[in-house]
Amino acid sequence: MSTSKTYDFVAGEILLIDKPLTWTSFDAVKRIRGLLYRKLKVKLKVGHAGTLDPLATGLLIICTGKMTKRIDEFQAQEKEYTGTFRIGATTPGFDLEMEIDETFPTAHLNEDLIRSATAQFTGQIEQVPPHFSAIKVDGKRAYDLARAGKESKLEARTVEISVFELTRIVPNEAGLWEADFRVVCSKGTYIRALARDFGKAVGSGAHLSALRRTRIGAFQVADAISLEALTEVVETLNIPENSSGENKN
Repeated sequence: MSTSKTYDFVAGEILLIDKPLTWTSFDAVKRIRGLLYRKLKVKLKVGHAGTLDPLATGLLIICTGKMTKRIDEFQAQEKEYTGTFRIGATTPGFDLEMEIDETFPTAHLNEDLIRSATAQFTGQIEQVPPHFSAIKVDGKRAYDLARAGKESKLEARTVEISVFELTRIVPNEAGLWEADFRVVCSKGTYIRALARDFGKAVGSGAHLSALRRTRIGAFQVADAISLEALTEVVETLNIPENSSGENKN
């Protein structure tokens, strides 16, 4: 995404943002909506095309104006992720948002065993979403129920993983194993759930220690810009003096 192009946020833009660590997807939308309102004095429709967890980084598609009509189209497209599984321990949300809650045997693990486990997770698979997810159960978010210590029954859903490769597998100093991965998958696939299930498949437990979304359909994170760079773009926009400031969308 070039910072030198001419933008028309009111008519509609597709913004490729490299979401920073700890930001929610809504944080990014709120930031951009506020920037545009302060500059353009127009209340614009702004939305994202696919949530990224706070501890994930990478490609977030944010649409403005009439381009928000394409959000469902972008959400349905294939996704690509890279990251790291930490094998031998779990956390409640299967990422680093919370502390380790359980440790598992690792003495039986080796590179061949870990690598061979990927085969059972390619193609169409049944996956139960993690309890710490935004799925609604009886009108409440699953993560709200989980944080309140309440069990929620989440149904398995069919997802497709077309590529699941491990690019580095090593034991670490803590007695756990680290496995770097690349996954290409369909809409609705939870990589935290993949970490959970992969840990079970190798006779241990696992969680994510890093996650980055690198692609959505034909959109690449290499073409994305930071929120700071987008802020500079918006602040340097030339607004015609006779602009009415009306929202035409």
